Amino acid sequence: MGFGVQRSSILVAVSMIFSWMFLANSAVNYVHGKMGECDIYEGSWVVDESFPILYNSSSCPYIRKEFNCEKYGRPDQLYLKYRWQPKDCDLPRSLSPTQMPVHLQLLPNQKATRSQKGFDGEDFLRRFEGKKIMYIGDSVSLNHWQSMVCLLHAAVPDPARILQETNGTISTFIFQDYDLSVILFHSQYLVDIENEQIGGVLKLDSLKNGETWKNIDVLIFNTWLWWYRRGPKQPWDYIQEGDSIVKDMDRMLAFRKGLMTWAKWVELEVDVRKTQVFFQGISPSHYKGQEWGEPEVTNCSMETQPISGSTYLAGLPPASYVLEEVLSSMTKPINLLNITNLSQLRKDAHPGIHNGLGNMDCTHWCLPGLLDTWNQLLYTSLIT
Repeated sequence: MGFGVQRSSILVAVSMIFSWMFLANSAVNYVHGKMGECDIYEGSWVVDESFPILYNSSSCPYIRKEFNCEKYGRPDQLYLKYRWQPKDCDLPRSLSPTQMPVHLQLLPNQKATRSQKGFDGEDFLRRFEGKKIMYIGDSVSLNHWQSMVCLLHAAVPDPARILQETNGTISTFIFQDYDLSVILFHSQYLVDIENEQIGGVLKLDSLKNGETWKNIDVLIFNTWLWWYRRGPKQPWDYIQEGDSIVKDMDRMLAFRKGLMTWAKWVELEVDVRKTQVFFQGISPSHYKGQEWGEPEVTNCSMETQPISGSTYLAGLPPASYVLEEVLSSMTKPINLLNITNLSQLRKDAHPGIHNGLGNMDCTHWCLPGLLDTWNQLLYTSLIT
């Protein structure tokens, strides 16, 4: 065992260049948001005054104070009226039974609802009756999960029939009339952190929570936010891979190694005939105005409109390329919930100062808001 700081910047740079070349010249094995010939992740944000707001801070009692922008004084409402418009198609709200995969078709006594816009919670509840859906990741997954809970809460006939359970790192909402569980498993890195004699150790090649995950019907994974954290917020003291323990290493390299451990677990343990696996793309933050052409801006506090068009000046973050490289190396079909670029355009959709913690938050997202679109895209990917 050797202690010390591993200097691997050159290795990471070479690895990332290889990754970009690999992605540019290889067939992609993961499933990428296609609805027919339409890529649902390519498009732009359009103002739509008729776009439905399905819940708010009064109607959904589960919104945490970190995300509850309306309750904590956000004065504008325009950010709620932007609808994601794919370039070559419209997002469906529900599909007719003949358009559905066989395992999600309605029973003869069930009736599909039809509408043109927004998330169809009633249809979702019917389609996924008896299923378990789990969001696995950091506080962005918490944010994402709460959006789904509120969307479904708005659709149930009797909210009193929703049961909430918490057990350690697992929080669950059970929609009892549908036997549907929507679960959050809190995991900052997906791989393990263990407390040992030397302190907290981030184990890049260890993933022990998989037994809890692998038999769930739908899994939505996410990690990135904590990989670059340093100082007092860093929840570990050392990094371990095999017998090698180091004080630190290049964080992008560590991120890639952790993702490869997750990918190996999926390949060995997950039966994709029974479980649909999603990986949420990298969720962007908006603290650097130069990334969207306003170098004098240092946060999102005054942002009230998205970036027009479909291009983000700074391009995709490097972590996105690492994630796509790992997914492309897998043999099992993994669905990339490719929300990065469409979320980069939404510099207006963060809480900013309008949250119950009193800090500037340009990392998480207001509820209701952008994450309802993430869940609509998830729903579209599940049913098409």
